[in-house]
Amino acid sequence: MEINTVSLVGRAGREPDVRYFESGSTVANFTLAVNRMSRDEEPDWFNLEIWGKQAQIAADYVRKGSLIGITGSLKIDSWKDKNTGENRYKPVIRVDKLNLLGSKKDSETNNNYSTNGNNNMNNIPF
Repeated sequence: MEINTVSLVGRAGREPDVRYFESGSTVANFTLAVNRMSRDEEPDWFNLEIWGKQAQIAADYVRKGSLIGITGSLKIDSWKDKNTGENRYKPVIRVDKLNLLGSKKDSETNNNYSTNGNNNMNNIPF
């Protein structure tokens, strides 16, 4: 039995970079910062790749600083560097499920903020 599942909650590090293809497919790429337990440590950064309807949701609703939860799988992108000819690799989380948990502004202005599904962003159909 093989398992390749990643679940993360963090803040979007930048606006999604969205591409539309002639085939009708959509892909969104952006980074996710996940804080460590200790505030003294730097956050971990992850590259996200989201396809299809959820990519469009990310394009419409995710902004830099947005609090999101994702579930997906780890993949390694590889390519040959055009300048040096060397092989390059980048870990990417291929997102299967995107949960909009609120924005940085929402969580700063609402001390009672909860991620248990009571905010309006969770009512967006996926």
